[in-house]
Amino acid sequence: MTPAAPSRVPAATVGFADIEAAAARLAGHVLETPCVESLTLGQIVGARVFLKFENLQFTASFKERGALNKLTALLAGGARPKGVIAASAGNHAQGVAHHAQRLGLRAVIVMPQHTPMVKVERTKGFGAEVVLFGDTFDQARDKALALAAQEGLTFVHPFDDPLVIAGQGTIALEMLRAQPSIDTLVIAVGGGGLISGIATAVRHLKPSVRIIGVQTARFPAMVNAFKGTQHAQGTSTIAEGIAVGQPGQLTRVLVKDLVDDLVLVDEGDIEQAIVMLLEIEKTLVEGAGAAGLAALVKEPARYAGRHVGLVLCGGNIDPMLLAAIIERGMVRAGRLVRIRVGARDTPGVLARITAVVAEAGANIDEVHHQRAFSTLSAQNVEVELVLQTRNPSHVREVVERLGAAGFEASVY
Repeated sequence: MTPAAPSRVPAATVGFADIEAAAARLAGHVLETPCVESLTLGQIVGARVFLKFENLQFTASFKERGALNKLTALLAGGARPKGVIAASAGNHAQGVAHHAQRLGLRAVIVMPQHTPMVKVERTKGFGAEVVLFGDTFDQARDKALALAAQEGLTFVHPFDDPLVIAGQGTIALEMLRAQPSIDTLVIAVGGGGLISGIATAVRHLKPSVRIIGVQTARFPAMVNAFKGTQHAQGTSTIAEGIAVGQPGQLTRVLVKDLVDDLVLVDEGDIEQAIVMLLEIEKTLVEGAGAAGLAALVKEPARYAGRHVGLVLCGGNIDPMLLAAIIERGMVRAGRLVRIRVGARDTPGVLARITAVVAEAGANIDEVHHQRAFSTLSAQNVEVELVLQTRNPSHVREVVERLGAAGFEASVY
């Protein structure tokens, strides 16, 4: 189903004046992050690509913009709140916790039970009381709302709040000021707070900019709301920062009014984008932070010749997950490969196999000498090798050299 053409008329609840007010509140308290061109990524996708490095914020995420705008407005509104509470998979949690601590406010954060430990520990490090509850953001949110009512705390929504949305919209002010030639923005979407704020600002400053939202295929709630589709929802994703089961009511309206299209990317697309940013830009992003680049790499023809702005919206990734993603990326690139070699089980055969591999310039990562579980005859042995190689053509060269040396070799 093709969505109706956006009306370009912002919903009355968030306007450009709100974003300007947010920028004034945030000045000097959050980093105006760099927005610079990546020549290498541009060459790869056939477009000019501009990266907004929100992963360089103190909490490594854009989320502190909206959190600080909300907290500052609360304090300016009269009676001091008893405390604040939020539900978050991590980045909003850190933003609320950090700025609540800085402003002298009690902060309670409810996080899904499977939130990466790096985010849990950092949130505690900012002085917040952390409650782990539920398997999803929606369950954590319901728990946070219940605790807010019980303890008289003010709930700070991670995306469906005008002040939070306005805070996120300050990113667009900085991007268009730094790179006025941008004509396309590709923005990660979970609940929709980031893209709603950015779109509200952009439609005022430069209405011709094409705005594309990106969701992980495992959590397509905003895509379903926008296009009327019924994509099934998964249970987990490496982009947990945008793993939202239901978009906000306010953000749903803003996205329909202001955004041109939404697209889906798969887990492999996101993994590839994380590795590309690490290798090419030497910058670390989490899954949500790589979603925009994942969309470009998946459909480069869609953005050919355009000036594309991407927001690297977060950099809080579990080290163990990162290690797995890097290793899987090496496999996809043909730089890490498993080879099965069959040979006569005689003394010195393993040494001959490894010598051929070394002469071919590959590095041996793992060796498994298999006898009992091999399908070969009892007189033969199967050697499983994990090799570090340069690229797929190098892999073929290694296999050919093993074959020339009299061994049966294949990639598996």
